[in-house]
Amino acid sequence: MTAAYGRPARGITDRDLTDRNLETRLELLDGELHRLERVVVAFSGGADSSFLAAVAHRTLGSTGCHAVTAVSTSLAGDELEDCRALAAEWGLRWSTAEAHEMLRAAYRRNDPDRCAHCKSELMDVLAPIASAAGATVVLGVNVDDLGDHRPGQAAAADEGAEFPLVTAGFTKAEIRTASRRLGLRTWNKPAAACLASRVPHGTEVSVEVLTRVERAEMALRRIGLVQLRVRHYGDTARIEVEPEQFGLVVARRQAIVEAVRAAGYHYVTLDLDGFRSGNLNARS
Repeated sequence: MTAAYGRPARGITDRDLTDRNLETRLELLDGELHRLERVVVAFSGGADSSFLAAVAHRTLGSTGCHAVTAVSTSLAGDELEDCRALAAEWGLRWSTAEAHEMLRAAYRRNDPDRCAHCKSELMDVLAPIASAAGATVVLGVNVDDLGDHRPGQAAAADEGAEFPLVTAGFTKAEIRTASRRLGLRTWNKPAAACLASRVPHGTEVSVEVLTRVERAEMALRRIGLVQLRVRHYGDTARIEVEPEQFGLVVARRQAIVEAVRAAGYHYVTLDLDGFRSGNLNARS
């Protein structure tokens, strides 16, 4: 498990990597998982859900932990393939399930509560799997997530999901630290989110829009951009990257413009504020 994704998210420091509370967090998480006994992990392949799946598998084994990836148009294809690879590397009991949030008019409408409709669809998919096994659906929500506008968390909780990482008090930095110590290659995986998060509230979500965003982001990663978002504004793509990669954007300007235009955009812009997860929550 030595593959790398580039640098970890901003905020990870040497002090975080020697946090004395980490063992306590892990003990609390083990205790919470033992309390639940059987879990179905909503496994997206991101740092949080990967950490939760790996620890749950270590704690409960294959009989007690089932990692399930909900497959839909909002999940990037490379993320699905990484879920498959991680499951094989770690020996997870893993499966996929089809989700159809695009059939929900409220989801396509893309108001500020879009994530609630998405999580409701996720629970409609995962809850029957969990119920059949006498298990509980668990999500990789951490305590840092609680301060953002995330209506999906409330929707999932209302339908029976639990958040063991929150119960154990894990922050994003602690998840990355613990993942590194456990040898999980996802410890420094760039933050990911569903493709619909690139679409400003009020702009309808469609398969065509999500496909365009996915093609643009895949092309930019091949160029060498690591932590990025392509925000969709009709014919305009607004690219967010870490400020440390602005130099690469300038150096590869022509290749970037050609790649994004090939994905279907006419205009290509760079957000000088840089990458920030949840940016559209503040700007939409």
